[in-house]
Amino acid sequence: MGSFPVMSYIAELKAKKILIIGAGTTGKALSNYLKSINSNFEIFDEVESNDPSLKVLTTLADSSIYQLAIVSPGWKPEHQLIQGLQANGVEIISELDFAWKIKSEINPDQKWVALTGTNGKTTTIQMLESILIAAGVSAIACGNVGTTAVEAVTSDKKFKVLALELSSFQISWSSLPTYEAVAILNIAQDHIDWHGSFDEYANAKIKLLAHTQTAILNLNDPEIILRGASWSGRKIFFGFDTPQSGEVGIVEELIIDRAFVTSADAAEVIAEISDIKPAVPHNVANAMAAAGIALAIGVAHPLIKNGLSNFKLDKHRLQNVLTKDGVDWVNDSKATNPHAATASLLSHLSNIWIAGGLAKGAKMDDLVLRTASRIKAAIIIGKDGDIIAAALKKHAPNVALYEISNTTGPNDLMDKVVTCARDIATMGDTVLLAPACASMDQFSSYAQRGDLFAESVKKLVAN
Repeated sequence: MGSFPVMSYIAELKAKKILIIGAGTTGKALSNYLKSINSNFEIFDEVESNDPSLKVLTTLADSSIYQLAIVSPGWKPEHQLIQGLQANGVEIISELDFAWKIKSEINPDQKWVALTGTNGKTTTIQMLESILIAAGVSAIACGNVGTTAVEAVTSDKKFKVLALELSSFQISWSSLPTYEAVAILNIAQDHIDWHGSFDEYANAKIKLLAHTQTAILNLNDPEIILRGASWSGRKIFFGFDTPQSGEVGIVEELIIDRAFVTSADAAEVIAEISDIKPAVPHNVANAMAAAGIALAIGVAHPLIKNGLSNFKLDKHRLQNVLTKDGVDWVNDSKATNPHAATASLLSHLSNIWIAGGLAKGAKMDDLVLRTASRIKAAIIIGKDGDIIAAALKKHAPNVALYEISNTTGPNDLMDKVVTCARDIATMGDTVLLAPACASMDQFSSYAQRGDLFAESVKKLVAN
């Protein structure tokens, strides 16, 4: 008897009734792809989409009619819809795993690398993209930043390398991809409201190691060292000390590689610290992680230096909005958790700190304990601002507190914040928007929060 031909995965999709869960950026990307191959699909979300091109169901009468559900990463596995789909035997797959299955069919030689961390993910993945492009590699930064994995995989450009920034949600939902190399930047409190505990959140980050044989790991992060101890793959550590064999580190003003070299005694210069802008500690650490991944897939040292020196931070990440009368006005609105805000505060000597928003279950005590000597005054905003205020009163009682409330909207709020900061700032101070919290209680996004800060500074301080 002859054997029957194996139906391709993409051909199978056309024969199934598919449910996309989530109508945000990921859901729209999935919708566009499934539409392009003439699949039979529907989109579910709990709220109606403001995108007229998407027809979104907000209720489902019968989830058993679907053969496949593709879930956007922010949805909890405990959600009643997902529980119902599982009870009905519906296959559930994440967008990341879905993209991997398609990639295996349409671009099987494409290499994936990935990184995660509580902070610095987007900057580091964009640094890596800059390095790869400088090296002449057809690559794109994607995943949790800008372009979704499914968009990158199905792009007409047929990228040779996908550099994936991955959130803890994406890693939790994923089981299929194999990465040429990964990096874990740091692990600190964040998204406790989604994962239920810090332990579950940290384990989600460490789970990325199960998908690779080569990992670039932060030598100065105790959670990574502890939780990654039992992993048996190749560990390349990066840190701020003189590197030992198998590490990337700092010697005077140089970033040095002693991991991807010809012998245990050899060393190669990756870049000068002055190539990294701004050359604050956490940004230098980001550069070492990006360089480590690039070296792991064969990029030469001089090309890494070119990529790092060409790179500039995005807006809302230590963005200097204005320097006037000896006062720096800095927008780090992307500092949406305590770990990020800590790094930001430690980058300046005397901060007038603008903080508050949605804490996502995080505590603020360690942040204040580590940075108290760098905080001259704090301007508190937002729903969970009282958590920050309480931590300051307990651990840094000498810090002047100003609480801004009873405003008529986000523009008015930021005008009052900037006016308050202007009145108390003196030469040598940095007025720093590094909220340690998410923005959605008072703003549409961290980007709007940062943009309004910049607008208020230019309106009320620059002139």
